[in-house]
Amino acid sequence: MHKVDARNRPCPKPVIMTREALKSHGLPLEIVVDSGIPLLNVRRFLESQNIRVSFSEAGGYATLVCTEGDQAEGALQAGTAEKRDERPEDVAILVCSEFLGHSDRLLGDVLIKSFLGTLVEREQPPALIALMNEGVKLALPGSSASESLQALQARGTEILVCGTCSSHFGITDSISVGIISNMFDITGSLLRHQKSIVLG
Repeated sequence: MHKVDARNRPCPKPVIMTREALKSHGLPLEIVVDSGIPLLNVRRFLESQNIRVSFSEAGGYATLVCTEGDQAEGALQAGTAEKRDERPEDVAILVCSEFLGHSDRLLGDVLIKSFLGTLVEREQPPALIALMNEGVKLALPGSSASESLQALQARGTEILVCGTCSSHFGITDSISVGIISNMFDITGSLLRHQKSIVLG
């Protein structure tokens, strides 16, 4: 039985590790996660894949055991369906802040990093991410999201950075990912896609 040690991993890493283990090793599978929210998230994911799960908790951690059965076929089929089309999904995301949310900047930094990192792990990344206002700071080499943006760009996501915004903050020469663009091009690109999401 393959084992996944997802203890002390930030959300949504335990779910991502579980999904990858299912694809690579199938069932049966044993997963160790922190009790509480990580356990709930992994259980919810497994149940969404029609996988039967038993678990036990001790010392602040939980061990989940996923066993063979007709439920395994559904999970493997779901994974296969995800792989049918690896092109970028026809979704555009407009990011207007370097944080996700406004009340707590430390939390907002963690959330935007987690959000973009989760997009990297998806079978189909978004077709476009446009950075405007303070969102352009995410394209700086030292930002918490720079690696995720570079990974998304490598997978085919178009990254557009508002030139007016980067000039305003005096960071144009330091932008490390994406294409310096303008409002006309960014607006046109956003309107070309079927779905748009605005953050910030």
